[in-house]
Amino acid sequence: MEYVILLIGFIFLIKGADFFVEGASSIAASLRVPTLIIGLTIVAFGTSAPELAVSVTSALDGKNAIAVGNVIGSNIFNILMVVGFAAAILPLKVKTTILIKELPFTLLASFVLLVLAFDGPLQGQPLGYIGRADGIILLFFFGIFLYYLVEVALQARKNNEPEESIETMSMGKSILFSIVGIIGIVLGGQWVVDSATEIALYWGMSEGLVGLTIVAIGTSLPEFVTSIVAAKKGESDIALGNVIGSNIFNIFLILGVSTIINPIPITPDVITDMTIMIITVVITFIFATTKRTISRLEGSAFVIGYFAYMAYIIMR
Repeated sequence: MEYVILLIGFIFLIKGADFFVEGASSIAASLRVPTLIIGLTIVAFGTSAPELAVSVTSALDGKNAIAVGNVIGSNIFNILMVVGFAAAILPLKVKTTILIKELPFTLLASFVLLVLAFDGPLQGQPLGYIGRADGIILLFFFGIFLYYLVEVALQARKNNEPEESIETMSMGKSILFSIVGIIGIVLGGQWVVDSATEIALYWGMSEGLVGLTIVAIGTSLPEFVTSIVAAKKGESDIALGNVIGSNIFNIFLILGVSTIINPIPITPDVITDMTIMIITVVITFIFATTKRTISRLEGSAFVIGYFAYMAYIIMR
């Protein structure tokens, strides 16, 4: 039965993502807001919903290894597999604002998390511990990010003309498509995670490995499917904005909420994974600066890199 639920979950994810991209793109054009902002906000939050649900549930249940593994594993998957696969299908054009603002903010989020992993003694906790005070700091940075997005969206609405390349629907239909898409994405993601986790545990995988692999990949499937659909439709802004926004949401919002609920101990292996996460963001920045495009070759290198990372953590 778990395999059947897994298949149904995939179907909901794919169709939900398709509906959501169409609805979000149409809303962006109608409101004269750049699709990048929609990708960084509505799409990113919608596709991060499974990560939020899984991590908070794990924190409440005391399964901290799954919570932190889910976020770090998802962020690495988002960069290497989501961006990589999308670029392999169709080279992704990178706007200047992504290079000077959004990507550096993603790098900041990763560095902040790494620094907070070592400030345990300041809170009376052992070294390698993310406590409740750290969770408050993460949520504070999330508030700054949201404020920035609102300011950019309002300014863009004043200055920009509607996106002519996007076929618009009526506002009611666009919202309906977006809502149906979110429901499909969240339900599909949850079913895939639940069934895949049951299957993985049945085969004897550890909680930490489940968090970094099955749960991380499962909760990132919405980002994966949404970005692939967006890339096929030539919507590079949504494809990239979705990943960047999701990674920032994952660290600042999801880990922020999770650590406030239940502080998370950080092992040496998790520090290694955080470092790998930072390296992937830096490489993305380097690739993006070459001709302002992430090419098919660079995308393929990302995909190969993810399989190498998977082999490493399984052997570890």
